[in-house]
Amino acid sequence: MSCAACSASVEKVSGRVEGVSKAEVNLLAKLLTVECEADTPELRDKICAAVAKAGFTATPKSADKPKVDKTPDNAKSSNNAAQMKVRLIASVAILAVLMYLTMGHMIGLPTPHIFHGTANLLVFSFTQLILTLPVVYLNRKFYIVGFKALWNRSPNMDSLVAVGSSAALIYGIFAIYMIGYGLGHGDLALAESYGANLYFESAAMILTLVSVGKFLEERSKNKTGAAVEHLMKLAPETATVERGGDVLEVKTSELMVGDIIIVRPGQSLPADGIIVEGSSSIDESALTGESIPVEKTVGSRVMSASINKTGSFKFRADKVGGETALAKIIELVRDAGATKAPIAKLADKVSGIFVPVVMSIAAAAFIFWLIMGKSFDFALSIGISVLVISCPCALGLATPVAVTVSVGRLAERGILVKSAEALEILHDTKSVVLDKTGTVTEGHPSVTDVVPASDKTKLYEIAASLEAPSEHPLAEAIRNYTDSKGVKPRVISEFHAVPGRGVSAKVWDSTCYAGNMQYMLELGVKLGADIESTLESLAKRGRTPMLFAEGDKLVGIIAVADTIKPTSAAAIKSMRDMGVDVMMLTGDNKLTAEAIAHEAGIESVTADVLPADKERVVADLQKDNAIVTFVGDGINDSPALTRANIGIAIGSGADIAIDSADIVLMKSDLNDVPAAIDFSRRTIRNIKQNLFWAFFYNTLVIPVAAGVLVPFGITLSPMLGAAAMSLSSLFVVTNALRLYKAKML
Repeated sequence: MSCAACSASVEKVSGRVEGVSKAEVNLLAKLLTVECEADTPELRDKICAAVAKAGFTATPKSADKPKVDKTPDNAKSSNNAAQMKVRLIASVAILAVLMYLTMGHMIGLPTPHIFHGTANLLVFSFTQLILTLPVVYLNRKFYIVGFKALWNRSPNMDSLVAVGSSAALIYGIFAIYMIGYGLGHGDLALAESYGANLYFESAAMILTLVSVGKFLEERSKNKTGAAVEHLMKLAPETATVERGGDVLEVKTSELMVGDIIIVRPGQSLPADGIIVEGSSSIDESALTGESIPVEKTVGSRVMSASINKTGSFKFRADKVGGETALAKIIELVRDAGATKAPIAKLADKVSGIFVPVVMSIAAAAFIFWLIMGKSFDFALSIGISVLVISCPCALGLATPVAVTVSVGRLAERGILVKSAEALEILHDTKSVVLDKTGTVTEGHPSVTDVVPASDKTKLYEIAASLEAPSEHPLAEAIRNYTDSKGVKPRVISEFHAVPGRGVSAKVWDSTCYAGNMQYMLELGVKLGADIESTLESLAKRGRTPMLFAEGDKLVGIIAVADTIKPTSAAAIKSMRDMGVDVMMLTGDNKLTAEAIAHEAGIESVTADVLPADKERVVADLQKDNAIVTFVGDGINDSPALTRANIGIAIGSGADIAIDSADIVLMKSDLNDVPAAIDFSRRTIRNIKQNLFWAFFYNTLVIPVAAGVLVPFGITLSPMLGAAAMSLSSLFVVTNALRLYKAKML
């Protein structure tokens, strides 16, 4: 397929197949997606046959699980470009000889005498025909596809080129007969008039120039798969594994779940898994976009295509082949690039009727100029010009090239967009609703404040000792904090937990306590006015204070909270600066929620909500057709993620949340939300520029080609028309590729 009319033709014939309810084609990905009653081999065969009748070839896509195909899409396209290049070089070489022969004398270049004069007109014309036929053969695809499509009443770009060049070629052959007739009957004037207007060079020039445009276009389109190709190159060909006590070098494709894989410094990981021995610093930038290497130890999860920077380690593979993070990301990026954005439907509707209208205009212009008394040659030239200048390549490429480039760029940042539709809708976001835990905040408690009554070291030792046996998340936060301070817990005895209150135990033969304020008051621990003021201040800031006492004396307070991520406040400010309303939903209590919202810079917050309430709030915001984006990470967020126009899942979240989302943030960085919205806006702006140029180009040049400027002495030759058509497609592709250089927020 080479233009929007081609894809419209494939959609039309596929949609007519019995059992198919919907057919959608992506021109750039060369992918036909159908919705059908049942996916059967018979139906696939019928679809392929229908596509073949339209002049194309279809092959059913494998239903197997995705594999890391080591031949990137753009590498396959490069093979096509290489074949096109060979044909193009041959066509240009022959055309150069033809143009020298027909026009060399006009600029004073020497040409053989055998081609001069009326007596040699047949030699001159037959030589042009002989030089034109190889160009026609080399570019026969235009005729095969174009006339098939015309026969099936679904004309496309190839049809325009085939009809235009065929008209020029047939007229040239007709002219040879008329030259022979004139020479044979002594009518030299007749022979000379036809000898001056053969149009063989026009036929060869049209085919060659259109091929030049398609070749440059193909080379440019190859760049759209750079992000996927970069990921593929990171997947190693082989892996070192331990099997049965032996260390073996095996192909990555032969890895099995449970294999123990050895990774040395500088190597990339061939599978996903868990480290079982050793530690290292691992660069995950290719998958997450995070430039800083991540420290990994025993028990840490690692992903395929990450690069081991420092130490050696062993990990147990739990996902291999098509199940790895790399394979799924590649499949996701490919699928997103292959889907069709709603804005593309405008071009589809136009292209569906565009080619028949153009052919009608060409025929009307030809007849009009004949009626106006112009020569047959002039009218034919006008008709051919209209046909070749109107090819709708630019219309078909305007959307898919921009979408593919954009999805690839976002993937490099660690922002995975599942469909072109999501990318388009995102740009019009009016409200962003944020879950709190794990989205705005870190998702786990940590120590925020330490208020010792007198001796800070004593407070740390008592806290570390009392919290050592506890499995409570707050206790874990305090243990992590005291561990970071180098404090070792003391041996304790008589440990006792009081549900809802706290714990007690003997430390240094003294009974010590840890718990909330109510527990301390029950124990008779003396709390001064300043302590009560401190507790009130901590509560207002969303902190959970833990009080520690030795006997009836307070030792100090350690406050714990789920703190906001370092980037959350900046991300929220960026969204507000973009004119997007930001609000937060959480199941936490109002006091904690408001404290987090204030710290993050969120003005609107709703607390104490159940999962169903989150979905209801999103639905309320969607009234009046407002576009709402929801960002979350938990199982309880999946209803809201599904309800929202765009659901964005944090990459570290639950699988069900990621499955429910339209976009996944691999870095779990809230800054990627405004970055995605901003890049979506740039992409839609780029698509609109492309569509405007495509429509403007055709609106401007078709009347010129049809001869509206003839009264002013201005005409457009078929050769110039072919050149202009090629340049329009190249302009659209080049404009879309500017997204590669665009900076992200």
